[in-house]
Amino acid sequence: MKNNPKIKTSRKKIILEHIKSNKNEFVEFLKNYNVIQLAIGVVVGNAAKELVTAVANDLIMPLIGVFTPSGSWKDIILDIYGVRFKFGELMASVLDFLIVAIVVFVVVQKVFRINIGAKK
Repeated sequence: MKNNPKIKTSRKKIILEHIKSNKNEFVEFLKNYNVIQLAIGVVVGNAAKELVTAVANDLIMPLIGVFTPSGSWKDIILDIYGVRFKFGELMASVLDFLIVAIVVFVVVQKVFRINIGAKK
């Protein structure tokens, strides 16, 4: 029994139409749920985190390290009854968080001022 070429052609047509309709649904999904903007936000946020970490590690921490006995406050460890608390690393993470929070706060404030000013 040989395959009918008309059936193969109609199957291809159906598959292509299905792909085209799914593509349209996918594009609508991207538009409706702002997926592209979210992806851009994630990329920019990751770059901002790296920048903030660099500022904290390379600018602020060396200045604070001058006042610590070892010279590097990230290496400060509290030893209590054999339990080691990496206090310096904790403080570095807190500092990173505070810098990111302040930058986000300032940017959001500016954006809201621009939006409010544009609506008036």
